[in-house]
Amino acid sequence: MSSTTIATPNATSNAPTGRTGTIILPPPAWVDGDTSLQQITNDIVRPMEARPGKGWWICFSLAFAAFLNLGGMVTYLIANGIGVWGLNNSVGWAFDITNFVFWIGIGHAGTLISAILLLFRQQWRTSINRSAEAMTIFAVMCAGLFPAIHMGRPWDIFFMFPYPNQRGPLWVNFRSPLVWDVFAITTYLTISLAFWYLGMIPDLATMRDRVTNRIRKFVFRVLSFGWNGSQRTWARYEVVSLVLAGLATPLVLSVHSIVSMDFATSLVPGWHTTIFPPYFVAGAIYSGFGMVLTLLILTRQTMHLERFITMRHLNMMAKVTMLTGMIVSYAYLTEFFGAWYGGNLYERYHFINRATGPYAWCFYLMVLCNVITPQVLWSKRIRGSVAALFVVSILVNIGMWFERFVIIVVSLHRAFLPSGWGMFYPTLIDVGVLVGAFGMFFTFFLLFIRFLPMIAIWEIKGVAQQQAHTLAVSAPDQTSAARA
Repeated sequence: MSSTTIATPNATSNAPTGRTGTIILPPPAWVDGDTSLQQITNDIVRPMEARPGKGWWICFSLAFAAFLNLGGMVTYLIANGIGVWGLNNSVGWAFDITNFVFWIGIGHAGTLISAILLLFRQQWRTSINRSAEAMTIFAVMCAGLFPAIHMGRPWDIFFMFPYPNQRGPLWVNFRSPLVWDVFAITTYLTISLAFWYLGMIPDLATMRDRVTNRIRKFVFRVLSFGWNGSQRTWARYEVVSLVLAGLATPLVLSVHSIVSMDFATSLVPGWHTTIFPPYFVAGAIYSGFGMVLTLLILTRQTMHLERFITMRHLNMMAKVTMLTGMIVSYAYLTEFFGAWYGGNLYERYHFINRATGPYAWCFYLMVLCNVITPQVLWSKRIRGSVAALFVVSILVNIGMWFERFVIIVVSLHRAFLPSGWGMFYPTLIDVGVLVGAFGMFFTFFLLFIRFLPMIAIWEIKGVAQQQAHTLAVSAPDQTSAARA
């Protein structure tokens, strides 16, 4: 990493300057302040060792109450059948599949940050990858709930798995999108869980050597798998991490592409399009980074981790959010162009109905959040404001949920024949399950940041050491420039 030079002939600064008045600055830092390795460990594990504050208890109480509400709603749903949802003959999919696709998309940012950015050696991932990986696991758990309850008989969910059985020729229907959803969820959850746990092993060993409570020490000893920190262990660890990253990278493209095929392989106007796989992948990364921004901004402020989750990290995430938001905006335009250029009467009517029909308010809310909102991130001032980024992240998540709602419900409520038309109105159970899924997600995340290191201690130490080495190497160059 080389030094950065900024030409400012008239600037007044104490920094070393060259012959032309060029100020020679050290390379930008990913860890604020000059801190020791021991201090890094102390700062990151402080939330685990200290008693939780009032803010954590308030958030956890609200999230756990919503989680309990989810249990009650699902119990009532199973006891009475999915007829308690607002589904009808026209709209057979609604909140259930909308929530499923939304939560699968939320999980994509974790795999992107963990695997792809690791392969490209991007240092800005080190402070956010652990929380993003945990977010992925909890989001996939929320997503896996919906195919199960949508079956109507969740106790028969084992029929979805093609395991050796005694049922003769009766196998799963591989033409059913629910089967491939199950494959996508289980594959994604397995690789994400392995990647998340593997990344925590060195930090679990740190906690094993640090804690004094005998029960906690035993738990961390078991979870750390005898980690000894030797050079051979680290070398093998790096190889396994790269192998898992290589395996996980295709999942970013494949999992949500499979989910998009639930729609793209049908003949329903608004679904029957070849742009859905890349469109869904870009939208998943967009919504995932929106949720990562929401969680990290809240955690950064409440846990006082500004030194490690810096404004540069938030700035990089904002740039990725802006890029994927523009891709999603382009996909919206492509859909309308394809409906017009293709000359299909039903496709053309569907997109006119999106913008002018009874669900037009959902469409324009989606456009506001997913097309207009990312454009404000062109401003460096917006990217440098924590409050502005938090508002943007909330709007991104709202917009992406309504995008899935528009794709699913608005496409179904107008069939080919007017006799098949009908409106969807969500019931209390629909809304309760939606709120409960968020409660489940935030309950698990709050427990995670309370009992496990939410930032990769060993990766932060590596970045801090490299940063200190770079500053030490660049110091003689700055001294030479000052003498010149």
